[in-house]
Amino acid sequence: MKILLATAYDYPHLGGLSVHLTTLKAGLESRGHSVDIVSFSDVPKWKRDGVVRGPAFVLNKVKKGSGYVWTLKRRKDELEALIKEKVASSTYDIVNAQDAYTALAALESDVPVVSTVHGYLTFEGISKGTVVEGSPEADELMEAERKSYMATREVITVDTRIKEYIEKETGVIGNMIKNFIDVESFKPEIERRNEFRAKYGFDQEDQIFFVPRRLTKKNGVIYPILSLPAVLEKFPRARVVFAGTGEMLETMKEKASALGVADRVTMVGAVDHADMIEYYALSNVALVPSIYSAGVEEATSISALEAMGSGVPLIACAVGGLKEIIEDGTDGLLVEEQNVEALSDAMIRLLEDPAFGQQLADTARAKIVAEYSHFAAAEKYESIYNKALAQK
Repeated sequence: MKILLATAYDYPHLGGLSVHLTTLKAGLESRGHSVDIVSFSDVPKWKRDGVVRGPAFVLNKVKKGSGYVWTLKRRKDELEALIKEKVASSTYDIVNAQDAYTALAALESDVPVVSTVHGYLTFEGISKGTVVEGSPEADELMEAERKSYMATREVITVDTRIKEYIEKETGVIGNMIKNFIDVESFKPEIERRNEFRAKYGFDQEDQIFFVPRRLTKKNGVIYPILSLPAVLEKFPRARVVFAGTGEMLETMKEKASALGVADRVTMVGAVDHADMIEYYALSNVALVPSIYSAGVEEATSISALEAMGSGVPLIACAVGGLKEIIEDGTDGLLVEEQNVEALSDAMIRLLEDPAFGQQLADTARAKIVAEYSHFAAAEKYESIYNKALAQK
């Protein structure tokens, strides 16, 4: 089968979508398929900046949200042209669109389209403050979502809640395939902890909590900082390390300074995905402290899956897809979201009982290999593609 994976966002790029595409491509190719990726990054830079992004900035100054809708529609136009070019030069069996506007673009080709839904476009825009709830812009985004879900031959969702959301909004019954990871790349490397700490300049005696998250509100990245003072009372060598960038950066720095813990918080910025396994290995515990935000919940977090696959114990908040992949007390710890004391207690517990933490990590690794490998996921995607192709 010849497959075109398509997205109106940048690829390659830091973040879960880019990881998803790379990993899915590898899994499908391992099954003998030919896979290409087309993305917004394939649009000439002058056009990306001058035609798509530039006007959006100005429009948002005039009316909040108008620029955001503008850029999505222009991205759709550019992807439509790119997909038609790809289809004209090669025979594809299926296009797998990774977002609503790309699905709409792909539908203009003569190739069957399957859409993968990674989140809630409209509600995430509201959560980020990009669009105003109840505005014409929010309504337009929702209409685009509905149209894309109803028009593609099959819909794949990455967790149960997104599947239920689409069924509620459109009546379309999707196919739930949870996110997955490359289990050959993300595997335990704990025995190299000292090597990686030396490489990145971390003290060998530190007890490191690693937060592999974009620094945005819905990822709950402020909460490890709020929880850190209580942890430091018992473990003065505790350190929280954040890998990511985002609009919360300055707020987090200010809060760390106000709490007197700035010297125990490290912001390493964006980390290349290939290097993430080394950061997991140098850490004692991984944290995924996601929260509810404007009706948006974490999907099946790739960061959580990678932590579980990498042999380090994981603490996560009990929201969205995290509740689906973690069995509390068996392969990780779940805490109430936005509960500073509960997060502190869980952090302290794993430092006090590293044997228990290792037990969680070992069980988690076994689960990831059995249920969340890119090989198993590729087989499921192949089945959905065949299901779509069987439709007339």
